[in-house]
Amino acid sequence: MSISGKRVAVLATNGFEQSELEVPVSKLREAGAVVHVVSPESGEITGWKDKGWGNAVKVDTTLDQASPSDFDALVLPGGVINPDLLRVNAKAIDFIKAFGKDGKPIGAICHGPWLLIEAGLAKGRQMTSYKSIKTDMINAGASWEDSEVVTDQGVVTSRSPADLDAFCRKLVEEIGEGRHERRAA
Repeated sequence: MSISGKRVAVLATNGFEQSELEVPVSKLREAGAVVHVVSPESGEITGWKDKGWGNAVKVDTTLDQASPSDFDALVLPGGVINPDLLRVNAKAIDFIKAFGKDGKPIGAICHGPWLLIEAGLAKGRQMTSYKSIKTDMINAGASWEDSEVVTDQGVVTSRSPADLDAFCRKLVEEIGEGRHERRAA
């Protein structure tokens, strides 16, 4: 499926899981999307790979300069450090909330769903995540399942880097379909 011309924001900061940012960026671009790495930091951010720091990735747009209205979809990579830092950043949470309010597709993988909890987007949705935050997801009102990819109302979630192929396929599909109505909670 082509998502030619669709604009996708990938919100991340230092400590993102290397593959959970790089693989979706690559797959979305292959499908025709214009992808921007959005971060509170300018310049570059550094990933986490295996048991240490990974590679630097260029930041395309700072969070201060980014507007959710400029994008058709949002991707939230995991890793432990990245979402933990972002979930205490009010601008990051407001950015995520705007995508949810507008019914735009959002993808979150591994620990990325922590950000969906913080933005109030987990309650009432079928979701998955890395197993260590299963209880967090349930406590936030999500109906959690152990599946490689789960989609509910345009929100795509996956468990880990092992699920990246399924995650990316479903993201492309959801972005291609466009807006999703948010049902009343």
